[in-house]
Amino acid sequence: MKKNISDLKKIENKTFSFERALFDTHNAHVLNCKFSESDIAESPLKECSNLLIDSCYIDLRYPIWHNDNTLIKDSLLTENSRASLWYCKNIEIVNCKIESVKAIRDCENVNISDCFINSPEFCWKSNNITIQNCTIESEYIFLDTDNVKIDNIHFRGKYSFQYMHNLVINNSVLDTKDAFWNSTDVAVYNSTLIGEYLGWFSNNLTLVNCKIKGTQPLCWCKNLKLINCTMEDCDLCFEHSEVDATIDGEITSVKNPKSGTIKADKINSLVEIDSNKVKIITK
Repeated sequence: MKKNISDLKKIENKTFSFERALFDTHNAHVLNCKFSESDIAESPLKECSNLLIDSCYIDLRYPIWHNDNTLIKDSLLTENSRASLWYCKNIEIVNCKIESVKAIRDCENVNISDCFINSPEFCWKSNNITIQNCTIESEYIFLDTDNVKIDNIHFRGKYSFQYMHNLVINNSVLDTKDAFWNSTDVAVYNSTLIGEYLGWFSNNLTLVNCKIKGTQPLCWCKNLKLINCTMEDCDLCFEHSEVDATIDGEITSVKNPKSGTIKADKINSLVEIDSNKVKIITK
């Protein structure tokens, strides 16, 4: 918040169940309020700025659109609050439970911490996002979103981190299919990646001290780097990829990399390897 809480007018202990209840509100501390009890009302906090939304229950559609400089803390955004934050700038979300369908889209400068998030299609087409200490469930997460920093998340979902640019992930567990497809400039450190078809069609994907588990990872990649990683149940790896990989332990199988060097303690099976293009080093 750009203003101190003492400078904000207080809106406290109220229930709002009508259309655009606090539309165009500025410089306010919205405390312990409910936005609910209506099947038709929507957009209760639209076109606002300098808001502190504190310990609130938000159960109406499209609640926070076109807002600037908003802090949301200790609040619940239910499944009914679909499309909850769209077209917003300078947003901080702390210690919230977010169950909104299609939460966060076309937003810029968003900082999320200590939250539980269950949102299909979470955080699409946005820019400059940081997330830390969160649990996230989502079918599609971060589609076509740029400049993202993630630390200590537990993520479970399907089609994640696709068509992204400039993504850094630290200390996280990702249980996901089809992660990082068609993404560029992605770096993942000290994390566990579980799923199928990891990283296909990516460009400049770097994995450092990561555990990778799942079938057919890291195919059709450009400028792929793996440093001190481990692989479990990873078969038919690196097909048609430009790869520089150092693997601690064994790889189930490697199939037809396009170019590069693969170092591992053991590779159980080599499939269609062109030794003129790819260097394989095992103990």
